Amino acid sequence: MPVSLPRRAPWALALALLALALFQLGAAPLFDVDEGAFSEATREMLASGDWGHTTLNGEDRFDKPILVYWLQSASVSAFGLNEFALRLPSALCAWGWALALFGFAAPRLGQRSATNAALMLATSLGVLAIGRAATADALLNLLLVLAVFDAWRWLESESKPALRRAFAWMGLGLLAKGPVAVLVPVAAAGVWLLTAGDWRALGRRLLQAVGDLPAWALMLGIAVPWYAYALHRHGQAFIDGFFVRHNLARYTGTMEQHGGGWAYYLVVLPLVLLPWAPLLVAVLRHAREHWRDPLGRFLLGWGLFVVVFFTLSGTKLPHYVLYGATPFVLLMAIELERSGAVMRWALALAALLLLALFVLPAWQLPWVAARMTKPEYRALLAGVPVPTLVVAAGWVAAGVVFGLAAAPARWRQGLPASASPLLGACVVALTVLGFALPWWGTLLQGPVRDAAAAARNRPEPAVQWQLHHPSFAVYRGQVTPRRHPQPGELALIRVDQLRKLPPEEADAWEPVFEERGFALVKWRGVAGDTAAPAGAR
Repeated sequence: MPVSLPRRAPWALALALLALALFQLGAAPLFDVDEGAFSEATREMLASGDWGHTTLNGEDRFDKPILVYWLQSASVSAFGLNEFALRLPSALCAWGWALALFGFAAPRLGQRSATNAALMLATSLGVLAIGRAATADALLNLLLVLAVFDAWRWLESESKPALRRAFAWMGLGLLAKGPVAVLVPVAAAGVWLLTAGDWRALGRRLLQAVGDLPAWALMLGIAVPWYAYALHRHGQAFIDGFFVRHNLARYTGTMEQHGGGWAYYLVVLPLVLLPWAPLLVAVLRHAREHWRDPLGRFLLGWGLFVVVFFTLSGTKLPHYVLYGATPFVLLMAIELERSGAVMRWALALAALLLLALFVLPAWQLPWVAARMTKPEYRALLAGVPVPTLVVAAGWVAAGVVFGLAAAPARWRQGLPASASPLLGACVVALTVLGFALPWWGTLLQGPVRDAAAAARNRPEPAVQWQLHHPSFAVYRGQVTPRRHPQPGELALIRVDQLRKLPPEEADAWEPVFEERGFALVKWRGVAGDTAAPAGAR
C-alpha cells in the first residue's frame, strides 16, 4: 500500500540536499587527470563552436560520448569558465540521484526510510566525490538509477509508461557513457526474473519489452543520431577509439595500470559507502530475509551483479562499483531503522574514519612528506605548513560525532535511531567539503594552476613536457599539446624531470616560474632544433 507523504518534508529535504551538493563546489582547483581532461575538452568545444565532437589538446577524444560535454558547455556559457560551472552538472545530477532515490523508496519503504536513504547516499564518500567532479560519472549514475527504478515499476505493475521511461533513460545513458547504461538496467531486471523461477512470466515480460516499439523508438531516437554522426564523421577511428579501446578493451584487459584482484570491489564498496559501511554487515546478516521479499531480491540482484561483473573486468576503477551502490544504500536504510547502540557506535567510528582520511594526513603533513619516496611528491609537500584551520575543524567535527554517539538515552528520547548517525554524517561531510577538500586541492593542483596563470598573458605557445596535466590548458585558456618543446615555446615540466635532462640540454632553457616541484620554462633550444611557428598556440 503506498504511503502518503506530507507536502513540506520533501521540499525541506530537497533544499537540504541541494545545499549540500552546491556547498563549496568551486573551492578546489580542478583535479588532474580526469577533471582536467573533461574540462579542457569542454573548453575546446566552446572555443571551436563544434558541438558534435570533442577534442583534447586539439586531438580527437573518443573516451566518452557527447552528453556530459553539452551539459558542461551549457553551464560554462551561463556561469563562465570556472570550477563551479564545470562541476555544476555533476552536482545537480548527484542531487537528482538522491531525490530519485527518495521518490522510489517513499511509497515502498515509507518516508522515514526514504529520507534516510537519500541522506545516506548524499553523504557517502563515493557520491561526495563524483558529485563534485567535472566528469560523466554522476550523470551516468543518475540515468542508471532512473532506468532501473522504472524497470522495477514495470516489473511490479506492467506499466507501459514506466517501461518506456526506462528505455528513454537508457538512451540518454548511451549518450552519457555508452553500453553500460543499457547493461545494468537490463541485468537488474533479468536477474530478478531469472531468480523468480516463473518461466512463463519471464517469457511474457521478454515479449513485452522486445515488442514495445515506442520504447525502442525512444531509446534509439535519443542515442542513434549522435552515434550515426560520429561514425559518419570519423569512421573506423570512432569504432576503434570508443567501442574497442574504451569499452571492449577496458573490460578484457587492464588499461592505464588500473587493475586489481578478485577482492578489489569487496574492499572498495565499503570505502565508497563510508560512513555507512557498517550497515553492510547488517544487510549481509539479513540477506535471506531481504531475498524473500520481491523488492529486496531485486535490489540484491542489482547490486551483486555490478560487483561480480566488474570484478571480472580487466580494468578496475573505484567508481565502477557505484553503479550498484544505490540498492545497497536502500537496504542499509532499512537496517538503519532497526539498529541499536552497537551499530550507532560502529557508524560513529566509520564517520571518524572518513574524517581521518582527509584530516589526519594534513595534521601529520611533515611526517607524510618525509616518507615520500617519489621526488615529485616530496617536492609537492616540501615546506607546506600544517593547515591549522583544517585540523581544528576536523577535531571539532570528531568531537561532535563522538558526542552524538555518546549522548545519554534520555537526550535521544523521541528521536529515531537514524538521527544521531545522520547528523554526524552531515557534520563530517560539511567539514570535508568546507575545509579539507579545498586545502587538498590547492596542495595538489595549486602549482599547475599558478603556472597556467604565469603563462596566460605571455605570447609564446606552450606545451606539456613529460607530464599530463590537462587542467593547465583549461586555466591557460589555450590548447597545450603534450610533446617536447620547440625553440621559443614555454613548457610545463616537473622539476625532477628537468634535472634529468642530458648535458647538452642543461642550458637550453630559461626559468619562467617554479612552485613546489613544477616549473614553467622557456625552451631556447639546442643545435638542430626547429623554431616554433610564429603565432602558434
